[in-house]
Amino acid sequence: MSLARLRALIVIGVLVVCATVLVAVAIVKDRQADDTRAEGCAANAVPVNLKLPSTADQIKVRVLNGTDTSSLASQVAEAFRSRKVQVVEEKSEGKKVTDVAVIRYGPSQVGAAWLVNAYFLNEAKLAFDINRKDDVIDVVVGTKFKQLGSFTESNQALAVAGNPPLPEGTCDANAK
Repeated sequence: MSLARLRALIVIGVLVVCATVLVAVAIVKDRQADDTRAEGCAANAVPVNLKLPSTADQIKVRVLNGTDTSSLASQVAEAFRSRKVQVVEEKSEGKKVTDVAVIRYGPSQVGAAWLVNAYFLNEAKLAFDINRKDDVIDVVVGTKFKQLGSFTESNQALAVAGNPPLPEGTCDANAK
């Protein structure tokens, strides 16, 4: 073996040892082993519930018809009932909605509204009201509505959407 080859092997060996030591030190001294979030809420932030409901029967909706199509609210309400969602009321909105749907909700229903949006394949317009106190989600069905997604389509839409984001001026009430 030539002297140049021996010198190259020694340099590579030293680099491997240094890299191993560096990785070991980084792993041992790592302080970010778990998901860290700020504790509590800021003084002016409104706590919201980002947790997705474990079952559909934990969701309460009020279905409103935002179109000229008669009985659309009752058709959508029946589709929600077949998915085990609690429908508390169905009626006409009065204002015409040109979107697929508008989902209006308050701080206690952020996670549930995110799941309801998945039933519309993430095509509904979300309207968060920071001052709302009830636990009912208003679903205003619009002119672009065709049908609610199937169980599989809704699950895929939820997977694509990921976790619900924090609305502006809020904090996660369930943060540890």
